[in-house]
Amino acid sequence: MVTLTEIPEDWPADEAAALAVQDGLRGRVVLDEPGPPPGTGLVTGVDVAYDDERDVVAAAAVVLDAATLEVVEESTAVGRVAFPYVPGLLAFREIPTVLAALGALSTGPGLVVCDGYGLAHPRRFGLASHLGVLTGLPVIGVAKNPFAFTHEEPGARRGEASALVDADGEEVGRALRTRDGVKPVFVSVGHRVSLDNACAHTLRLTPRYRLPESTRRADALCREALRTALRPARETP
Repeated sequence: MVTLTEIPEDWPADEAAALAVQDGLRGRVVLDEPGPPPGTGLVTGVDVAYDDERDVVAAAAVVLDAATLEVVEESTAVGRVAFPYVPGLLAFREIPTVLAALGALSTGPGLVVCDGYGLAHPRRFGLASHLGVLTGLPVIGVAKNPFAFTHEEPGARRGEASALVDADGEEVGRALRTRDGVKPVFVSVGHRVSLDNACAHTLRLTPRYRLPESTRRADALCREALRTALRPARETP
């Protein structure tokens, strides 16, 4: 199912307004809950794909059975990019469309996994935290790169990890090896999940590949939704 979205009327229009929203919401992040046990219930991956030339974004939500990693439900949403490209404020570009994709699900999403950051963000409020606060759901971020933070290289075996730290030495996430000898992913807490549990979920979601199955499936689905949404325009003489 594809849902068409519009930018909310009260959505921030410039950097100053977006920074003010971050400041107002950051204090609502919940960090003292463990989150659902790994391998139980449902896990939902969300991801987005852009066509910047046409100012279009497509979001996908893929619900998996946490025990088997089989797909339970899928949904997509397509809309206009909601905010200019500003490093540190990327969540504002895509959250309305991501929320629409999540809202189209008939099942509860359970734990949500973002291809992005939570606390591992310069203002401690990346997409995973922002989405968690807005929805009240437990959310984690599993990113491909460490963004602005440093880490020691974790051991070479699957499951080994090292702290992702800021300039003051505070741990904001972990570099986690999900495949032997393959570069790590970068896990951070978004909302209502502990870092230990976020890493445990990530390992459960990566039985064969470096990236979580939730991310892999949502990435493929949002790309296909974007291609489908743009196909009429591309095929017009």
